[in-house]
Amino acid sequence: MNIAPTTPKGPVILVDDQSDMRASIAQFFGLAGYQVQEYSRAQDALAHITKEFEGIILSDIKMPDMDGHDLLSHCQKIDRELPVILITGHGDVPMAVSAMRAGAYDFIEKPFDPELLVDIVARACDKRNLVMENRRLRHNLDEAGQLGGRLVGTSEVMHRLREDILTFAQTDASILIVGETGTGKELVARALHDQSSRKDHDFAAINCAAIPESMFESEVFGHEAGAFTGANNQRAGWFEQADKGTLFLDELSALPVGLQPKLLRALQEREITRLGGSKLLPVDIRVISATNLDLEKAANEGDFRSDLLYRLNSVELHIPPLRERGEDVLILFDLFTYRFGQRYNRSSPTPDATDRLALLSYTWPGNVRQLINIAERYVLRNIRKTTSVEELLNGSASSENTLSDSPISLKERMEAFEAALIRQTLNETSGNIAKAMERLDLPRRTLNEKMAKYAIERSDFL
Repeated sequence: MNIAPTTPKGPVILVDDQSDMRASIAQFFGLAGYQVQEYSRAQDALAHITKEFEGIILSDIKMPDMDGHDLLSHCQKIDRELPVILITGHGDVPMAVSAMRAGAYDFIEKPFDPELLVDIVARACDKRNLVMENRRLRHNLDEAGQLGGRLVGTSEVMHRLREDILTFAQTDASILIVGETGTGKELVARALHDQSSRKDHDFAAINCAAIPESMFESEVFGHEAGAFTGANNQRAGWFEQADKGTLFLDELSALPVGLQPKLLRALQEREITRLGGSKLLPVDIRVISATNLDLEKAANEGDFRSDLLYRLNSVELHIPPLRERGEDVLILFDLFTYRFGQRYNRSSPTPDATDRLALLSYTWPGNVRQLINIAERYVLRNIRKTTSVEELLNGSASSENTLSDSPISLKERMEAFEAALIRQTLNETSGNIAKAMERLDLPRRTLNEKMAKYAIERSDFL
């Protein structure tokens, strides 16, 4: 196999007492773009293995002094999430299986196919990268409601969204959150506030669609006593309440055009005047807005002021609809059914492969909000009798968006079903590969290939 040099990957700590084998493997992985650190003794390698090590371990099992099994044991004490791949000679498979039970990531038997070894190492490195990335993320989140726990999902789009939140939260830039109804725009706005330097001050949320035009000024800017009939006392508006904190303007597109200049002036000058008053009051606020419509188009059509839009969209964050988040729907559904099971003091039912296929194939016009509703009904309906997800979806208000009308191709549906079935089997067997192979009637190589294809990690089910 010809391997062109690539951008460095890894690193990979390679431990083998046989110099020829070690040099051959090191050269192969070096050509594949990995940073390889070679050691002939496990004790020497251990000196370079820490909890902060960002790579993986590839070690022979049979070595003098400290063998691969002992090295694995030491690595497990340092970091249980550090992938250790063991190379075993012919006839040492029982020892390798024992090591797998002790926490090894995987093993490969000599003589091995180099491409298979590269595949195993690549998946292990991806796993390690994800672990280290998650640790860095958790390190940045010192709030009780951590970002990863509030914006749940492992899809690439959600990963990017969490990164964007951490990047822009520490600025005072105005942010416009764009997303369909039910995607969690206020949740993102609160996450931005909670990760900012303003987190110890108020988060004031205004639903622009819920305030009557006649009451807008008094609600948003406040009023003096006697400003209008019934205004018996002075009242601070939302701008004052958000002082030194965050002002969240939800459903921004519903703001009447006639009121937009008043909001624009307050945002430009960072000062307001209460209705019925004359004193200018300075306000120190960070503004976050949200919309489910295309405000650029609305501005071009004269339904929204372009100068106000430019004031509010220094940064745009786009929340993906649920149908674009892949297997996040399964993670969220499991989370919501668990929470509703706790709320109603019931054990949460486990969706089978057919339920999971239905969840993956549905288009979710109501997004996460609709999924929460289906999860609650799934828990409640399964108290007395078995009810499938598809039955609940067909009985929902958006039944026109059921499986038969889904734009997802047959190939995508089959792949989603296959991935869900493998995940379910690994979950039921607690990550036991041998049992999963038996239940799925698949040889090990085929199962490994499918797990690699769908980025399924055995360690997630241990």
